[in-house]
Amino acid sequence: MVSAAPTDTILQPAGLSKPSLAGLTRDGLKAALAAAGVPEKQLRMRVGQLWGWIYAHGVTSFDQMSDVSKELRRTLADLYTLDRPEIVAEQISVDGTRKWLLRLPKLGHEARAPEIETVYIPESDRGTLCISSQIGCTLNCSFCHTGTQRLVRNLEAHEIVAQIMLARDRIGDWPGSEKPADGRLLPNAERKITNVVLMGMGEPLYNFDNVKAAMDVASDDAGLSLSKRRITLSTSGVVPEIPRWGEESGTMLAISLHATNDALRDELVPLNRKYPISELLEACRNYPGLSNAKRITFEYVMLKGVNDSLADARALVRLLAGIPAKINLIPFNPWPNTKYECSDWQTIERFADVVNRAGYASPVRTPRGRDILAACGQLKSESVKLRASARPDAIDPAG
Repeated sequence: MVSAAPTDTILQPAGLSKPSLAGLTRDGLKAALAAAGVPEKQLRMRVGQLWGWIYAHGVTSFDQMSDVSKELRRTLADLYTLDRPEIVAEQISVDGTRKWLLRLPKLGHEARAPEIETVYIPESDRGTLCISSQIGCTLNCSFCHTGTQRLVRNLEAHEIVAQIMLARDRIGDWPGSEKPADGRLLPNAERKITNVVLMGMGEPLYNFDNVKAAMDVASDDAGLSLSKRRITLSTSGVVPEIPRWGEESGTMLAISLHATNDALRDELVPLNRKYPISELLEACRNYPGLSNAKRITFEYVMLKGVNDSLADARALVRLLAGIPAKINLIPFNPWPNTKYECSDWQTIERFADVVNRAGYASPVRTPRGRDILAACGQLKSESVKLRASARPDAIDPAG
């Protein structure tokens, strides 16, 4: 699959009279302002003004832009909105994890409005937002629920950024905003979203340019201001794009590995048939900026009787020798009709002990949001699934 160039112009959503400026790049805002009649000599200044209001303050109305002339505010309100994606349903897990099912404005060629899922995972001192890069996925990883949903399309750059903005709206993460009514287990920190991971729906390196443009917006110091060391892209191993991402992005990298030999990885991660383990690890060894201070994270889902033996643990250590790495062991998160089971906890602990004794940091990722199908590998937005709004644990997104 070839990554499409990022969209820096405003796409007119089907059935909507006005497109939103929320999520646009600087070039996108410049084009919008030019279309609104702002003179060329004022464009740079006006882009800076709107950028601050949209991304540093999170405003949802042009009327809130106090240093923008009333005339321009009226013009912008006539032509555009600052709307976020529509929340179809919001669920909050017993552990505080939040999942949003979001409906995007449909584009002209789409028969119906597409949907994606975004997940927020709070800790006591930080919060991680897991965002999607595609609607559906093409990779068909056998242990992943998202892989059972066909690919609809790549997300545009502004649709990726808008997930961050909506999450900040919902958890009160803008300067001066109030904590939500149901704010249990939110971090006790000034910023509630400290980390962003591209680990939601889709393979981000198959949407390279839009993801890159979106992360440039997210890391811009004058706006959302996320450190690139707090942004992690997770790939199943699109080998040709890995060095390019390292050169152009500067973010952290995670590899969805899950097996130590090609035969098993071919089954678990079919992309391995195109880019086998040896090629993947060679790309990792040559990743730009790789060091002990900037390690690659290798994700390894623990599947009972499949990849969880002590021999597998020793093979994993040998495989990653010489690569500055952290190994995340992920207890398998079940989903309807899967053929896999999670490894027993004793097995996971023995596996982790082998990896730790070899000198690798090997945290076992605590499953989060399992009760609302928000955990790793569980995201899926097909409309035919049981809607969150029909479940007893769903809440009104307007509440």
